Amino acid sequence: MKRLTTITFLACGLMIGAVNAQTDRQLPPDIDPESLSRLPFIMKDSLDEEGQRIFEAINGEDTNVPRMGPPSNSLYSIKAAEPYDAMNQALRINGNLDRQVFEISTLVPAREFNSPYEWTIHERGARQAGVDERVIDAIKYNRTTNGLPDRDATIIEYARALLQGDHQVPSDLFAKMVDMFGEEQTIEITMVIGDYTMTAILLNAVDQHLPADTESTLPMP
Repeated sequence: MKRLTTITFLACGLMIGAVNAQTDRQLPPDIDPESLSRLPFIMKDSLDEEGQRIFEAINGEDTNVPRMGPPSNSLYSIKAAEPYDAMNQALRINGNLDRQVFEISTLVPAREFNSPYEWTIHERGARQAGVDERVIDAIKYNRTTNGLPDRDATIIEYARALLQGDHQVPSDLFAKMVDMFGEEQTIEITMVIGDYTMTAILLNAVDQHLPADTESTLPMP
């Protein structure tokens, strides 16, 4: 539950900032000033009964406005939006990974796909979870894992193997993951990496911006 609370507060904070802080920033012409993406918000009252049920499953019952970022943009594929959100919650809220392992597993795809929105939220989450600053910086600045705690370095190397080069995991690296985390958590880490890869791609496609009072902490190439 602590993981849910942390990320929910971060997302809500970004949304509040978006509503209150856009007047002083020049956005690209294809960016909606409220959603801060290429797609405007889909309001609950614009949907049919089934759409409203899905909207509420993702965003709660007491709002007509979707949460910014993946929740708002995924509503454009509304039948996929519900299982997409459910999978994220299963990994983020009900999963078996401790918060540090979870956040490290989100940061590598955020970095590899250069997603400022995803990175900024999860860098904060990683720091709040107590992830070593050296680990955050190694991902952030594409550094080697030399000198990092073995557990954290192994997650980074595993995620990079999946996301870089030929996208294949060497047998010895997979065996090390299973030895360190067990089979169940190894697959759960893999699914977190995949989930946040998909999210980074979605956010990149719609050019999701951060609110004006939230500066990106991701150095872009």
